[in-house]
Amino acid sequence: MNYTSTGQGGSESTAFSNSFDSEASQQSEGMVARTIEEQTSKLPSDLFLWAAFGAIGASAILEFSGNYEKSRFVGQWVAPFLLLGVYNKIVKVAGSDRASMGTQQIH
Repeated sequence: MNYTSTGQGGSESTAFSNSFDSEASQQSEGMVARTIEEQTSKLPSDLFLWAAFGAIGASAILEFSGNYEKSRFVGQWVAPFLLLGVYNKIVKVAGSDRASMGTQQIH
């Protein structure tokens, strides 16, 4: 990426945007990645947050009831749920293939 500072107020973001767009046009996602992102972007972002909170609660209940191994197993789900939530948010905000989306809107 080419990060150039023009020294003018709003032009810095324009330079970054143009370099990002040119890089996006050089790289393209495959059909599988595009399909996954289309499906995951349909899910609400807070779904993953609530799933993480649910895993924390279920893990605590299992811990206090004496099921230590099950508690550890369920407790390890928290980080993947949060990571999937971040991925989902990135897909919604930026998308994977801005260049192809831009050409689809033109036609």
